[in-house]
Amino acid sequence: MERREFLKAAGLATLAGVLPGWGLNSYGLSAFALNERKAQEDHKLVVVFLRGALDGLSVLVPYDDPRYYSVRPKIAIPKPGQEGGAIKLDGSFALHPNLAPLMPYWQNKTLSFVVNSGSPDPTRSHFDAQDYMESGMPGNKVVSTGWLNRVLKELPNNGSPVRALNVGATTPRILQGPIACATYAPTAKNRMNAMESPYIARAFEKMYNGRTDDLGVAFAEGMEARATINEKLSDQMTAADQGALQANKFSGFGRQVGRLIKEEPKIQVAFVDLGGFDTHVNQGASKGQLANNLNVVGKGLSELISSLGNTYEKTLIMVMSEFGRTVKENGNGGTDHGHGNFIWLLGGNVDGGKLHGNWSGLNDRALYEGRDLPVLTDFRSVLTDGISQHLGLSAKQTDAIFPGYSRKGAPIKVLKG
Repeated sequence: MERREFLKAAGLATLAGVLPGWGLNSYGLSAFALNERKAQEDHKLVVVFLRGALDGLSVLVPYDDPRYYSVRPKIAIPKPGQEGGAIKLDGSFALHPNLAPLMPYWQNKTLSFVVNSGSPDPTRSHFDAQDYMESGMPGNKVVSTGWLNRVLKELPNNGSPVRALNVGATTPRILQGPIACATYAPTAKNRMNAMESPYIARAFEKMYNGRTDDLGVAFAEGMEARATINEKLSDQMTAADQGALQANKFSGFGRQVGRLIKEEPKIQVAFVDLGGFDTHVNQGASKGQLANNLNVVGKGLSELISSLGNTYEKTLIMVMSEFGRTVKENGNGGTDHGHGNFIWLLGGNVDGGKLHGNWSGLNDRALYEGRDLPVLTDFRSVLTDGISQHLGLSAKQTDAIFPGYSRKGAPIKVLKG
């Protein structure tokens, strides 16, 4: 990190005193050209990444297919109406019971799923697959920026030092690039940042406060970002001190993030990083390891949406994982690395209450390599169609976000209109 970038980050470092773990990660500063087409400046994009390869067939249960139950004797989610049964969505699919908090959004048609979606790259490596999903360029290990940072580059610079919000321990691959992001790391509750020391803070202020060169401006920008977050989160300080904000509960910080996005209108994108979905052993069904994690996700998303208030109408939430898992359960009561999966979409303009894409079925001949759901919809198709309409980006701009991508087949119309 260059000296100027460090100084800008230093200004946000004291956010740890407001909510533990806040900071600013910057990969450089750049000027932004105005878009050819006016973007939806008040619209928000939130990406939730479930690391470890979520088992989509436990989320969206094909209860009408008897093969689902024959190949998953221990971990299949029971049919709707049975004890611990899934919640019916339509005549073929049902939702995991621990995702019940999301049913109101299915019913009001602001929740949908894209079936058989994911990355076309065949890798079953977590590291490679996550890298490709976050760079937006499957198979390319050279590109240094993440697609969500490239989205920011195509949006108008609104002058705010907090255009991007990251919830996670470190800046993820998806947000790496020239645009800085404010980072909230819940696990850093008791960790003091260097800038928390009044001696260090005063030393920086003495060195750079009032300077008009690049270094002075960078420090001032960081301090401005800190002041912005401090103001917006002042009401939440007491709650955090009393333990209301629990680091391992998405429902807790989902509520905080939703409120912050609502109250800070210049935040354009947010990213939430959740792990624990690599369920090779003792995956469970309606109860157990995966069910517990889905309980956190369901409640967390519901709290996020509730905290957004009316801002939800102008927000697009995308939930994704690096790949799916095997259709058949393994000998350890779990599932192994697969291929195709489902992308979740929530938002006021989502064409919801329905499934998008083409469902392959579970017949062996329809499966990828005879074991996994195939990818019939490239995740970039979903992202391109979703963000172009939601954020008001032109085809030229989406081409810059996903360079080299050429759509195959008809567009996936995931939004209304």
